[in-house]
Amino acid sequence: MAHRLLFLCTGNYYRSRYAEELFNHRAGLADLKWRAFSRGAAEKGSPDNVGPMSPFALEGLEAKGILPAGNLRYPQPCTSPDLESADLIIALKEAEHRPLLERRFPGTASRVIYWHVDDVDIAKPAVALALIDDLIDDLLNSLSDDRLP
Repeated sequence: MAHRLLFLCTGNYYRSRYAEELFNHRAGLADLKWRAFSRGAAEKGSPDNVGPMSPFALEGLEAKGILPAGNLRYPQPCTSPDLESADLIIALKEAEHRPLLERRFPGTASRVIYWHVDDVDIAKPAVALALIDDLIDDLLNSLSDDRLP
C-alpha cells in the first residue's frame, strides 16, 4: 500500500496540482511507494480560475513530457478526511496557507510542512514551477532514503 502525500495550495488550481502531477510522475519513475493528491486550503476557489487546471501548470507539465492524469478533475477544497488520510502534508506557501488551515482545521497546521512558493500575482510561473521542481527533487531524495522530510 502506498503512502499518501497531500499537496495544498489556496484553490487547488495551479501550484498544488502541478506538484501533485510532477511528484506522481517522478515517484513512479523511481518506483517509490508514495502517491500524491492535492486539495485547496480555501473553502472555495477563485472565480478567476477557468477550467479544471491552470494553463500554467499544464504548460509546465507538457514541457516536461508529462501528461497529467488529473487534468480533467476540477479543483477540490480540503476536507478533514483528506488531512487524516495523508501520511505527509505539504502546503505550497506558509504565509498564505497556514492562516487558512488554522481557521478551517484548528490543530492541523502544526502537522504541515510549509514551502515558500509564490502564486502568479508575485512570481512568474517559470520561477515558481522551477522552485517546485527543485523542492520535489529534494523531497523524492529524502523519501527514497526511507525518511520523512
